[in-house]
Order: sequence, then C-alpha cells, then structure tokens
Amino acid sequence: MDTHAALFEQGRQRLDALRQLPPRQQASLKDKMLEHGFTRREFMQWSAAVTALLALPLPFSSLVAEAAELADRVPLVWLHLAECTGCSESLTRADTPDLDTLIFDHISLEYHETLMAAAGWQAEENLEHALSEYHGNYLLAVEGAVPTANNGVFLTVGCKGKTGLELVKEAAAGAAAIIAVGTCSSFGGVQAAAPNPTGAKGVHDVIDRTVINLGGCPPSEKNIVGTLMYYVMFGRLPALDMFNRPKWAYGARVHDNCERRGHFDAGEFVEEFSDHNAKDGYCLYKVGCKGPYTYNNCPTERFNGHVSWPVLAGHGCIGCSEPNFWDDMADFEKPLGRQLLHGLDASADTVGAVIIGAAVIGIGAHAVASLFANSKED
Repeated sequence: MDTHAALFEQGRQRLDALRQLPPRQQASLKDKMLEHGFTRREFMQWSAAVTALLALPLPFSSLVAEAAELADRVPLVWLHLAECTGCSESLTRADTPDLDTLIFDHISLEYHETLMAAAGWQAEENLEHALSEYHGNYLLAVEGAVPTANNGVFLTVGCKGKTGLELVKEAAAGAAAIIAVGTCSSFGGVQAAAPNPTGAKGVHDVIDRTVINLGGCPPSEKNIVGTLMYYVMFGRLPALDMFNRPKWAYGARVHDNCERRGHFDAGEFVEEFSDHNAKDGYCLYKVGCKGPYTYNNCPTERFNGHVSWPVLAGHGCIGCSEPNFWDDMADFEKPLGRQLLHGLDASADTVGAVIIGAAVIGIGAHAVASLFANSKED
C-alpha cells in the first residue's frame, strides 16, 4: 500500500471512530451552512481548497468534508497567555462569516476566554470540567507566550490566580495534541525580545511534549483551521519542519511565492518608501523585506478574506513566523545584509538581483541563525 493510500485509510478509520461519538453541537454543520447562506457546492470547493493547502491529493477532499462535519466530536481547549489576542482575531474577525469561521464555530470549543460567555468562577469551572471530562482526548491550543521569571508570577489567569506557567503545564498533561497558535506561543514573540524581563518562552520550552508551532504574528486563519482539520481527520500530527511548524504551511520561503519576485530577479528595487519604484510595485528587499529568510505561506494565502498581505500592501515582510524575529530580523526597514551579510546589497546595486538570488538560496532562512549566533559571539 502506497503512502497516500495508507494515510487515506487511516483517515477513514479515524472518522468512523469519531462518528460513533455523540455530537456536542445542537445544530449540524449543514444546518449552520444553510442558516448563513452557504451552499453544498461552496462547502465542497472549500474542502478541495483545504485539501490542496494540506498538500494532499484531491480525493482527500471527501475526508476533509467529513472531518469538518464531525469536528464537534473533538473537544478543543484554547488558552490565552501573554498575548494580544491577535491570533484569535485573525480567525474570527471577519466582516461576514466565511466557511473558516463557520467551521471553527462548529468545533466543540470547551474554553476560550475571548469567545465564551462565562466569566469568573463559572469560567474556571468550565475549564476544570473540560480538562477532567475529556482527559486524554482534547486538543489544546495555546495563544501567547509563557512568562517563567519568578516562577511565572508575571501572568496570572482566572479567579484562582493560577500562573500561566501552572495552567499550561496542567492543561498539557491531559491533551491528546498541543498547538501553539502564533509566534508568541511558538517562540516567545515580542514578549521574549531582549531584555525579556518576564522570561517569556514558547510553550515547547516549558513542557516535555511535542508542540505544533503555527508561527506568524498573526498566523493565517487558513493555517489554524487547516491544522485543526488535519488533526480531526487523522488524529495525528502533520509532517513538521525543524521548528515543529507544519511543512504544508511553512515549507516554502515567502520570497519564493512573492508577487514582487520578478522585480527582484530583474534588479528592480524600491530605494525608499513612496518613491516611484514603490508605486510601480518593485521589490522591497532594500527597504527591509525579510522574505528571503522567512518560511510561511502568506503570499499564497494572504489575510482579510484572501485580499492582501503586508508585502502586497507596500511594506516588507518582517519575518514574524521565525524564532526570535523581534531581535534577529530588526531593523525592519533595513536589509538584513547591511547588518550581517556584508556585500549582499552591493550586489543588488552593481551586478543585479540574480546574484542576490543565488546568494540568498545558498544561505537559506534557517542557516541565517548560525550567522546571527556567530555575530553575537564576535
């Protein structure tokens, strides 16, 4: 049996098992779709799009559709730690509900401080009930960094005053799988920027479990929903890169799929913001774009209903899905080469972007980390 056939069979068995569980939502997904005016055709188009996003063959779209309909069988506990709630906003803040937000609404969301109606002791009771009732079966999503300095006292949550450090360890102990949503929970984010007085860290640094990191500030709602669907469908983690990010979402550089890449190859660069080159959509590398060093699917998935993303809007990528981006990628409006990769920008001015392209490919986004380390040691 080939790899895809075996995976398809695993997904089929997983969904058959979920189908035996009682639904946790009163209304079915079909009813919710009808209520919001979505047709079955649109739903199948969405399923095909998610299948492509997950880098799976088209026949898997039937599994994606079934997984979406059965998503309410998988309990989800979503914790907020040191963060701005931007990752939840990325998923839920839409001018009109789309299928991504509808699918998320259909999931059995047992605890989410921003979305739930409960507060105070009732909210605390809901969390404790979920961790106990669904022990070993719930999916844990964590948004925000974990302050660890002074035993985590820089963040307390709930009426019982538990630290974020205590809470994430307690919740992780009974989780079937753990997802760090956003760069803060994945790698510490801006809270972990030097001098990091609260000792903020990513979730994987404080628990002894594999954590799926969805880097991005915020990550695309497609990456959040796609990861949830993958787990619902297969009951397992997707293939991960060296930073435990799903390869289907973070397997290509921003630079490789950027709509401005043609200008980069032609040696056509924005020299300063608002010049004529900027108005003509030229490459933003020389005004700080970190696309050549960043792995994410922002150019293809975009934000705000697939309308735009920072580079299309006129500002360079700041590398927000990479570890330690706040320190390592700064200054955000100057090329990285002028700090560490001397000569790279000179190539853009004199020889042309083809040489830069070869240099960047040779360096690779993850190899840059060693250059940072060497520079700091020097």
